[in-house]
Amino acid sequence: MDARSENNAIPLAVDLDGTLIATDLLWEGLFLLLRRNPLYLFMVPIWMLSGPARLKQELAARLDIDPAGLPYREKLVERLREERAAGRRIVLATGTPRKFADAIAAHLGVFDAVHATDGLHNFTAKRKCAALAEAYGDGGFDYAGNSRHDLACFDMARAAIVVAPDRHAARWQTAHGSELFETPKPTFKTYLKMLRAHQWAKNVLIAVPMVLSHEYFNIGMVAACLLAFVSFSAAASSVYIVNDFFDLALDRQHPTKRKRPFASGLLTIPFGLASAAVLLAISAAAAAFLPPLFWAALAGYLVTTTVYSLAIKRMLLIDVLTLAGLYTMRILAGAAATGTEVSFWLLAFAIFFFLSLALVKRYVELRQSVLVEGERIAGRGYRTEDQEIVAQAGMASAFSSALVLALYIDSDAVKELYATPWMVWPVAPIILYLTMRVWILARRDEMHDDPVVFIIRDWRSQLVAACGGLLLVIAVMVP
Repeated sequence: MDARSENNAIPLAVDLDGTLIATDLLWEGLFLLLRRNPLYLFMVPIWMLSGPARLKQELAARLDIDPAGLPYREKLVERLREERAAGRRIVLATGTPRKFADAIAAHLGVFDAVHATDGLHNFTAKRKCAALAEAYGDGGFDYAGNSRHDLACFDMARAAIVVAPDRHAARWQTAHGSELFETPKPTFKTYLKMLRAHQWAKNVLIAVPMVLSHEYFNIGMVAACLLAFVSFSAAASSVYIVNDFFDLALDRQHPTKRKRPFASGLLTIPFGLASAAVLLAISAAAAAFLPPLFWAALAGYLVTTTVYSLAIKRMLLIDVLTLAGLYTMRILAGAAATGTEVSFWLLAFAIFFFLSLALVKRYVELRQSVLVEGERIAGRGYRTEDQEIVAQAGMASAFSSALVLALYIDSDAVKELYATPWMVWPVAPIILYLTMRVWILARRDEMHDDPVVFIIRDWRSQLVAACGGLLLVIAVMVP
């Protein structure tokens, strides 16, 4: 028997979580279940007391997975197809519930047999290895795995393929010189994407009450704004991470969001949970130096964003009103941190301005989605025929924000705050330019899926915003 024939006579057993797919279905199932009904949070610990198999059984009974949307290790799948085409027997051996494993095996069509968790027996680690040895003999199979749970199977197999190893599997691979299946590694940019660092620019709104009160040379207020910025940015990133867990299935259906670190499998859910905990600790540490009212604003923001992620984002119109409120909440947090007052004018302007941008976000999603009439965007409350009304409401909100600003400029408050009030007037058309340009580009399908990010990156928007800021400074200083 030649080497190729001998190799084909030995079945290749392949682990699922972290090996065949760049994710863990147990973690994904937990968040999918909580997204459907957050009250399951109280049931999960009870199931876990009966062991991992019970938890997996309960998840499988309540959930279905879409095997086509999972982040497969494509090079490994290609290798399996080649091996099977050459006549080799390919086996899926996983601790995942049989219901999920069978769905994945049926989708890929490369497996001759499936060994998975069934009933009350968790098919992992030593139990998996014993079952493989019983079926194929000790040393009678090759094994592909990725973690410390696979070490016993590596030792028992004739040969091992170590895929995207954790530190335990990497150490084993180095010691035994087995085949290493390389996969993409996270980069610094990956971690920035996880944090959504570009979204931190939104938290500059915290400084708005201080700037409009002309207290930008007050060192105490500047320090308070910086602490509030750090606290809000860390808290926001922690929420973004958890939100990504709830949206994994939806993100994988999106042309750009499927590249996010957790949706693509570049980063694991346990790593994300640990990161979110650290970020919340950083947020609390920064907030500890600020007034209690800021803590209330931060808590309100965290609660609102969490409820938004779980439910509100799927509610027609309530979602965009909530987004506008979250932007405005940053301004209120800035006022709480610095002890400055927030005028009715500022709040009215902020609500209309940010409502317009929130509607742009939904409009872009509608434009990018391929839907038949009457069908909703995945995870949203909008349908294709809503495009026009969303656009009309968004442009009306943009004009309303400019109107509020114009009325404010003509008020006695401006005459008291600014030495040259007429210099403030060009700010109103600048706001109109910014918002109308955003809407025109959205209709041309040239808009980023987040208009705030677009404005921050767009040099024309930066230029006109800088001109508006300069006019405000001149209006204060030049009599």
